[in-house]
Amino acid sequence: MLSQFASNSTQQKRKRFLGELDDFPENTMPIGRLDEKSEGLLLLTTDGKLSHFINSSAIEKEYYALVDGAISEEDILQLSQGVEIGFSGKKYQTKACKVFKLKQAPNLPERSKKIRDDRHGPTTWISITLTEGKFRQVRKMTSAVGCPTLRLVRVRVGNIHLNTMDIGAVEPVNIPQTID
Repeated sequence: MLSQFASNSTQQKRKRFLGELDDFPENTMPIGRLDEKSEGLLLLTTDGKLSHFINSSAIEKEYYALVDGAISEEDILQLSQGVEIGFSGKKYQTKACKVFKLKQAPNLPERSKKIRDDRHGPTTWISITLTEGKFRQVRKMTSAVGCPTLRLVRVRVGNIHLNTMDIGAVEPVNIPQTID
């Protein structure tokens, strides 16, 4: 499902959109986006100022990424210090962020589309917490250290966690003035 409500694009006619899920209030918008291959927590609001604040660098966004290969401690350090990625046709140095290997695979719902698994070589689950959000940033970062992302799940925005929400579930949340 795409993190937008509808599209007039003929290329996206067979795609699913948020508008299918529930009757949302007028002017509801996603806060941030998830690319087509990513999954996880997506906040929705009718408050443009709140959306701008949450998308700012003041709020952390945490992702679990299943990467191809046995990522090294050196790669983890490099990711945490920032790596060079391409953005808008230019080179961009990502900001320092929090990165660590997960001790075990997270308890996430099964994907509808299968991805490569350990039978085809090692994989590693990592946590990456960013305060910025460039287009496909986590995927570009893990590729920059030679461990492409196989699965990407946003699990936290500020102090709001995905926890055990079902796929496609919509739950109202009260967002205080600061969600840090």
